[in-house]
Amino acid sequence: MDQGKIIRFCLVALPVGLLLIGAGSVFLTHIVGPGDSKAGAESQKKAEAATIMRRPIAREDLEKYVGILANDIGERNLGKPASLRAAAFWIESTLGPNNFGYAVERDKYEVEGQEVWNVVADLPGGTLASEMVVVGAHYDTVPGCPGANDNGTGVAALLSLANSLAGTNPARTIRFVAFVNEEPPYFHTETMGSLVHAKRLAKMGGRVTAMLSLETIGCFLDGPGSQRVPDGLPKDQFPSIGNFVALVGNPQSESLVTAAGDAWNRAGVGVSALPVTLPESIEGAGWSDHWSFWQAGYPALMVTDTAPFRYQHYHRPTDTADQIDYARFTEVVKGLQAVIEELANRYNAGRGNQEQ
Repeated sequence: MDQGKIIRFCLVALPVGLLLIGAGSVFLTHIVGPGDSKAGAESQKKAEAATIMRRPIAREDLEKYVGILANDIGERNLGKPASLRAAAFWIESTLGPNNFGYAVERDKYEVEGQEVWNVVADLPGGTLASEMVVVGAHYDTVPGCPGANDNGTGVAALLSLANSLAGTNPARTIRFVAFVNEEPPYFHTETMGSLVHAKRLAKMGGRVTAMLSLETIGCFLDGPGSQRVPDGLPKDQFPSIGNFVALVGNPQSESLVTAAGDAWNRAGVGVSALPVTLPESIEGAGWSDHWSFWQAGYPALMVTDTAPFRYQHYHRPTDTADQIDYARFTEVVKGLQAVIEELANRYNAGRGNQEQ
């Protein structure tokens, strides 16, 4: 990201009052567990103040967020460190006290001598505050790709959901996390941002009831044969038209997948969901940040349009903002809100690592 582009991004994309240079000084740098009294009280004050800023899920917001990531920032990874940091700063500012009202934390670590971080914001819970529903999306891209669908859509959904839920009072704590370094060469390694976060949560005894990974959720096609089925699955038992969203969990997350699918169906949104439990060995089953939570023993699922099994621009320079089906993408995010509200308030199974 060249200097001129950074300046233009600061003036146009960052909310008023936050300069890119020195932006990190306004953020906490440690990760606390849900139910921490001091942090919880502070977060509650911020969330209450955010009620006046709350907005329902809206197409125009989703389009704006994808555009900022794919057009204004573009490719974002450690090969383009200024762009990666610009994305993190923008996410922090959008979630933060002057906008959505969250206390934002950095889950920091080093990779190849460079500091990177996951962006974390908690919506404090009530009667089950020590239990957590994690909603995550990675903000990095592969080299040479602006990453509109992968994973600008996931981050846009994360931000819109955080805004629409700001100031509410869920029973469980809802943690919103924008993960760094999901893409290769960090994918499924110790330096994958979500694996760092999941392991830290497990080490501190974090009680994760459910984790949702928002991964590439903006492509919907109606043509016959537009959906490819992964090898190892019976072709005649899965849709051949790519007009649905998949909810993919492992066998240990079956109750979570079922609950998410039921909540989606009750919401009656304009895109259908396909809940499915698959072994990790199936092609694509573990291709996102939910995989990291599986490694830590937590129930987790991926919400996805199935990425390369449908989207011809996957990991290509043509993964641009104009490729997104914003009408159906908006319906997906509305469905996600219904699922999150179910998991945070009424879901009673699949507590994974909670007894550790």
